[in-house]
Amino acid sequence: MTTFKKNSVLPIYSIAVVWVLFTLFHPLYQVSDYVTVILLSALVFLVAKAIWPNEVYEIPAPENAPPEGMEEDSGEDSQPEPEPAQASTGDPKIDALIQEKDRALGEIRRLNDSIADTKLTQQINELEQTTAKILDHVIQQPEKLPQIWKFMNYYLPTTLKLLNAYDRMGAAGVEGENIGGTMERIETMMETIVSSFHKQLDALFRDEAMDIASDITVMENLLAQEGLSDEGPTL
Repeated sequence: MTTFKKNSVLPIYSIAVVWVLFTLFHPLYQVSDYVTVILLSALVFLVAKAIWPNEVYEIPAPENAPPEGMEEDSGEDSQPEPEPAQASTGDPKIDALIQEKDRALGEIRRLNDSIADTKLTQQINELEQTTAKILDHVIQQPEKLPQIWKFMNYYLPTTLKLLNAYDRMGAAGVEGENIGGTMERIETMMETIVSSFHKQLDALFRDEAMDIASDITVMENLLAQEGLSDEGPTL
């Protein structure tokens, strides 16, 4: 089990609310006004921190991660020698995620080279790029690993399973109700899969978007209060 801590954004929002309310009812004309609102913000932050503490997650290791130190044998003597193993990040979960990223992207590229359908090839290209962005984002911010748990353990492996089935059926060279019908369903499903991968990436930026929106609201109100903006305070 590995423990991850996610900082609550509500205490930060509480500070923003303090500044908005304070500036609405008490203009910041003197240094003492700023000192007062800063002290009040600190007090509210401490109270909010007690009410909304940080969340702690414990998650198990991914079942499909290869054992540390083991490498897959491609079985092709003509392939160039593999690059040296990447240095450990110090976090076993992130090390496993990096290994799984390399494995998944390699499999996506293999399937893309094998599948001839032009439209499906373009969709697989999008899947590869979006998957890389999702995993790179979490590698840089490990506290977000719980947010992609279902993505890593269901959506991504199931997508690879569907594409592998499509590849095998296409290589069979036989037309029939079962093969043709299944391949058509996979082709139709790919549009939904690509869209869901995009939404997964967008969801990883939800907290940042809320923080930025709060910062913008506070700045707009301060600028309006100081007469530096043509717009009035934003409620």
